[in-house]
Parts: sequence; C-alpha cells; structure tokens
Amino acid sequence: MSNTRQPQHPVDASFPGRWSPRAFTGQALCREQLSALFEAARWAPSAMNVQPWRFCYALQGTPLFERFVDLLAEGNQVWAKHAGALVALLSTTSYVGSDGSEKPFASHAFDAGAAWMSLALQARSMGLVTHAMGGFDNVRARDYLRVPDNLAINAFIAIGYQGDAAQLPEALQAREKASDRHPQEQWTFEGPLG
Repeated sequence: MSNTRQPQHPVDASFPGRWSPRAFTGQALCREQLSALFEAARWAPSAMNVQPWRFCYALQGTPLFERFVDLLAEGNQVWAKHAGALVALLSTTSYVGSDGSEKPFASHAFDAGAAWMSLALQARSMGLVTHAMGGFDNVRARDYLRVPDNLAINAFIAIGYQGDAAQLPEALQAREKASDRHPQEQWTFEGPLG
C-alpha cells in the first residue's frame, strides 16, 4: 500500500511514511528483530532517566501469541492474529525518589509514548509495520501479564510484515490506507489556547 500523505512543512520522510496497517502476512518475527526494536525504544528520552517503559511480547506461532491475541478486543483479534509479534507496552506510574520514598511519576505515559515512537520508526527502517491498539481487555491483561498496581498498560502493538489488504474483512479493507493528519493550525497556539 503506497502512502500519499504530504507534510505541510519539510520533515524526514520517516514521519509521514509511518502509518498503522492492519494487514499482516502472518510471518513470525525472530527475537533478534525484536531486540533491535527494543534497543531503539531503550534510547527514547525519559524524565529523570526513569525509563518507565516495560514490554511484554509474544512471537507468532507460539502458545503465548495465541494468549496475547485472546486479550485483544474482538475487532482487533480479526487482523492482529496475523502479526509477526504482539507486544504489550506498560509503564511504571511511580518511581523511588532520592529520599527513598515512592513518588508518582506524572510523565510515565508520555515517556512510554516516546519509546513506542522510537520502536515504530525503527520497525519502519527494518521493513516492518506496526499498529498500536487501545482495544484490549485491561482486567484480563493485567491478570495474565501479572501487572502490579504501580504499572499501567498503555497499549498492545502488532508488529510484522505488511500483508495484502484483500485478506482483511471487507469492512476493514476500505480503511487500509494511511490517514491524513489535522493541519497544525488546529492544534498549535502562540500563547494561551484559542
């Protein structure tokens, strides 16, 4: 699927070139590929260098993968079951301060988002595609992944080789294209909002 998005201002092609397809080939990824993706995430910026991101993963063709698919919303299971790997992105909501006490970490999701974008751009550079999902059963995922109270599950991410849109259910085939973005004028403000 070609990407015809055009930026309003000059930016590196990796930014408008990254999008979130749902069609995957079903080819499994290997641990070395995931290690490269996680290494890119490792270098994301992080407030106070807390690095709150945590990744739980499952590779296509394993019993773990089937369990990860089962944690997704039904609408996501239909296509995500063909990804090469599924990854849960979590983040720690607190950190231990210099005084030894546990403190809330307000930017945990912001930092985890930076790690996600680093992973997504690295995937693109490796000829892979990614699709992050908010549609999953949080209660069951917390239980299965043994997530403690001080961690949040931010998203699940499908990663793999891009497949043919024709394999998707008809309702999703029309959506298998890069979506455009709102112009900057709608969300940037010099000074106070609006």
